[in-house]
Amino acid sequence: MTLHTRRSREIAALNDLARKTFRGCNVMLTQGIMAFSEEEQVELLAQLRAYSCFTPQSDPYGEHDFGSLEFRGQKIFWKFDYYDKSSMYHTPDASDPEQTLRVLTIMLASEY
Repeated sequence: MTLHTRRSREIAALNDLARKTFRGCNVMLTQGIMAFSEEEQVELLAQLRAYSCFTPQSDPYGEHDFGSLEFRGQKIFWKFDYYDKSSMYHTPDASDPEQTLRVLTIMLASEY
């Protein structure tokens, strides 16, 4: 196994855990998502937690850091960004949770 593959798998595992539990990350909802009712938001977040549609085309680096899904007739995107613990700069190593703040942003595709 190459270093890149091992690192990508480590990042994917951290991203999956954060996406499924919303722990180990900050979750940001855009205005479009915030405009949904509370019930709709709960339903959308449940779909996001269950997301597993990763393919080599949609996830070329194997890091599970981006996805899209259909929700009530609208295309939804979600993505991870990685910052240092001060949230001022990009992290030097997204596979190290001790030095990485994950930010999961959930948005309408039209807001991207």
